[in-house]
Amino acid sequence: MTTYEQDAKTLELPWPFTGRADELELARRWLAAGRPGIVVTGPAGWGKTRLLTEALRGTDCSRVTGTPETRGLPFAAFAHLLPDTVSLHRAVQLLSGVRLLVVDDAHLLDEASAALVHQLAVQGRTRLAVAATDGVPAPGAVSRLWTGDLLPRLALEPLPREDTAQLLAVAGLEPLTVSRLHRMCRGDLRLLRDLLDALRRSGGLARVPESGEWAWHGPVPVTAAVRDRLAPALDRLDAAERETLDRLAFAEPLPLALDGLDIDVLERLEAHGLIHADDRGSVTLAHPLHGPALRAGAGRLRARRLTRTTMRCGAALVAEQASLTAMLAEQDVRAVHAPVGDWLLAEGLPVPAGYAAVRARCARLRGELREAVAWARQGLRAAPDDVCCRAELDSAAGQLGEITGTGVWAAAARGDIAGALARIRGDDAYALYDAVRLAAPERVAGRLPADGVFARHAEALVRADGPALDRVAGALAERGFLLFAAEAHAQAVRAHRDPRAARLSRTRAVAMARRCDGARTPALAGLVLGDLTARQRQIVTLAASGLSNRQIAERLTLSVRTVGNHLYSAYTRLGASDRGALPWLSDLPEAEPA
Repeated sequence: MTTYEQDAKTLELPWPFTGRADELELARRWLAAGRPGIVVTGPAGWGKTRLLTEALRGTDCSRVTGTPETRGLPFAAFAHLLPDTVSLHRAVQLLSGVRLLVVDDAHLLDEASAALVHQLAVQGRTRLAVAATDGVPAPGAVSRLWTGDLLPRLALEPLPREDTAQLLAVAGLEPLTVSRLHRMCRGDLRLLRDLLDALRRSGGLARVPESGEWAWHGPVPVTAAVRDRLAPALDRLDAAERETLDRLAFAEPLPLALDGLDIDVLERLEAHGLIHADDRGSVTLAHPLHGPALRAGAGRLRARRLTRTTMRCGAALVAEQASLTAMLAEQDVRAVHAPVGDWLLAEGLPVPAGYAAVRARCARLRGELREAVAWARQGLRAAPDDVCCRAELDSAAGQLGEITGTGVWAAAARGDIAGALARIRGDDAYALYDAVRLAAPERVAGRLPADGVFARHAEALVRADGPALDRVAGALAERGFLLFAAEAHAQAVRAHRDPRAARLSRTRAVAMARRCDGARTPALAGLVLGDLTARQRQIVTLAASGLSNRQIAERLTLSVRTVGNHLYSAYTRLGASDRGALPWLSDLPEAEPA
């Protein structure tokens, strides 16, 4: 991947197409010759148009786009393809020679254009690639494209955090800033671009001394685009509803008790999707951008009346840390809801080392290793000698293949598995479980909680039971232990006697490992290259190191087509869909001596 060493004030982002490999493959399949096409739907800014553009790259097509300004003009979207005056029947005849038609912003089509698109789908000679936005009124002829089963519908989900991190990699942002942007934008890539551009122009990004990455601490830049995006939801509110939202905005990061608010107003706000009421009798704003926007729009006197002192967060932070610690004890890290700590970090306030260590541990156990490193560093800034933060930093870095200390995972990163196992001490379930992850379950036999998923993992590994290891991986993933699940699937690959079952386990291991920040643990090392020919292993290893097909061809004195054919065959054998999976399918590089 190309990196850009630039000052934050002049940083420009190329915004490459990132993630959505499964969606891209599905779109390509339905847009192939002989297929009717596809409708892609999702909220504004989620990348519908970009997905179709990538799916049709290099393909000849005609394109039409709906616009709000021309919704009252018949066939306005087709003005460049049709004569000035034309009937629907004649329009269908004139466009019958178009083999592939892209329809962007189909929800904004005028009624005549929508009817034309519908008729083209009915007659079936024109493949259609249609993008429409969810949650807004659309012509009936457009919605009937998928409700009437004329075209398959692909409803986009938000871009996952790991794909957002990959998209922002060219900006060199530190992991906690990436997570904050991901939470704020909720899959809206246009909003993401707008916020990052505003931070760049305003100087809101600062260098992190330890890593050289850019970090964002401070308020959300409430740009014109942010206001425009939120205006439809806020402009329809009456005075009582707006007052309640303002009170919630100035209470952040803490919730307000339901008892102190008008229940009728709350019910209306909940119906609009603007607030969230929990089971504990408290209420918060539903969208993370609403609070900053409301606070920015309040006058000085109103803000002074509603603002509460930041000292109120001390007890809430202690309660939040206790809740996270209890969650760890229950061996379940699925939902890490920690708004107080996130708020402290966003405001640039010191984060207590004890709290930071717990957040680092939660992130590490979820497979978010780079975020774990960042939280540990936050704690070390407040307390440079904190043992827990130092241990979390060394553990997360070691599982990324980086050697920063002398603990279990630093030794594993050096390739010293015996030394890593010798460093496992104590009765903590997570520490003992490291032996299972390092393929030595016999060392902790009978010491893991008997009824827990960690003990089941150890037992399945001792028996070399591939199906049981896959079942354990599923249970681990359900509890949020994504990296552990990837490792269990990888161990199952080696245990399976059925080659088909081994390939399925491999595919699952690769998919999960890709979501774990590039984890480089022994269980994932050299996962599947043994299934390839010598030439395929050679080419896959070079591709995983970042070389293009042409560079590989030049190095091995092969044609580019031959390299491509070998890679395609390797993808098929490995259960991979693209080049992005290769780092998890390659042997680990030789570790540097400490």
